[in-house]
Amino acid sequence: MLRTSLGTAVCAAAVVIGALGQHDSAQAQTSELDFEFFRARVQPVLVAKRPGHARCVSCHGDSATSLRPHLAPLAEGSSVWNEADSRKNFAEFSRMAVPGSLKSPLLVHPLDQSAGGDAAHTGGKHFSSQNDPEWKVLKAWVFGAKVVPSPATSKVRILQTNSAGDNIHIIDAATNEVVGQITGIEVNHGVAPTPDGTRIYVSDEVERSVDVVDGKTLQVIKRIPLTGHPNNLAMGRDGRRVYVPIRSAPGGVDVIDTASMQKVKTIATDMPIHNTYVTPDGKFVLAGSMEGKTISVIDAATDQIAWTLNLGLGIRPMAMSANPDGSTKWIFVQLSELNGFAVVDFAARKEIHRFDFPPITPGKTPLPARGEIAHGLAVTPDGKTLVASSKPNSALYAYSLPDLKLIGTADMEGKGAAWVAVTPDSKRADVSNSATDDVSVIDIPTMKEIARIPVGFSPKRNGVWVLP
Repeated sequence: MLRTSLGTAVCAAAVVIGALGQHDSAQAQTSELDFEFFRARVQPVLVAKRPGHARCVSCHGDSATSLRPHLAPLAEGSSVWNEADSRKNFAEFSRMAVPGSLKSPLLVHPLDQSAGGDAAHTGGKHFSSQNDPEWKVLKAWVFGAKVVPSPATSKVRILQTNSAGDNIHIIDAATNEVVGQITGIEVNHGVAPTPDGTRIYVSDEVERSVDVVDGKTLQVIKRIPLTGHPNNLAMGRDGRRVYVPIRSAPGGVDVIDTASMQKVKTIATDMPIHNTYVTPDGKFVLAGSMEGKTISVIDAATDQIAWTLNLGLGIRPMAMSANPDGSTKWIFVQLSELNGFAVVDFAARKEIHRFDFPPITPGKTPLPARGEIAHGLAVTPDGKTLVASSKPNSALYAYSLPDLKLIGTADMEGKGAAWVAVTPDSKRADVSNSATDDVSVIDIPTMKEIARIPVGFSPKRNGVWVLP
């Protein structure tokens, strides 16, 4: 039986009717209040922590008080409500909203009087200005903002592997529902769909193979034997080749031809390879080694190692940014025992920065990481943001590009934070939580967790599949 999501992500929506900057007067056209917008955008405001303030849910969700509107209690360790409780919250907060009116209690009670608020609200004034982004979310809902999935978003799926299971969960990015499973691949590791979406390639640790899955039937149609134990894998930009890292000695990168579905060669390396990645222009393949502490850069035209860089610590996940001409600018590298990431200048072939993540919040217990301290990062397709996870901090961080300034943090609240997949619209990050067997959906513009989706056992690597 398929399990469904706890929420519907606003990042899966491309059309928002009633934009945040519109409707500046109480005479705006009255519209019905939208449940989906409330669930995806308003509820995260109600659980948000602001420096010096108590969270809305801390008072309005306390069953010992009679404060109205009343929020349904959150499950222990959760920051999102299920659908039934979200509808209860919607009914409660709808009483505080007069559609189309800036005089709505929801808007004036938590707003500073100097900005147009009233004297009410015993919980204090959370917003000092009508330009506050969270206040604008409340205003947008009152003025009829709606969430409408776009055709492009509705074709996006998240492929979530389950490292302690024999299945891969398929999540609809428009609805946050698990809509299918790939079964029969025990201890599945990496996953890579072809650019046309017709097939999915999965590294199979038990069979020491790459398994080819038909995109229509979700059945394994071929198992391709490998030279050793595989780890994560990468699809070439043109879809003609799959590059499979061999984790067992002596290592190497097995090359799969997708037309014949055969292994056509092995690129020799000095050490076992943990992960492979293809550069934005498709001209090179990065092969990272934990044992060798090196990145080997392979020329995809010749299958020869062009250059190698030693970073002094085991190589974990990598991501890349591009120059305006599409060539590789920087490699972002997470390293064993580093709670942060390194930055490598691709043209200069050297490390230029090493960043530490912010200190763990006082009072927060760090999660055990066993070497996988930072183990998930991605550059958004629009090239504007780097998102990177920290297991001990149980957080996902967002850095602006190219200046690499920390611009947001999503607190995962003890669930851990590992592998990251970002949707083509650059608005949604799916973060696998192997400790709690679920996936957190992060709205990148606000860095809020807006849904949590139960999947299989010990979910780890994930990827984005655009349907044909």
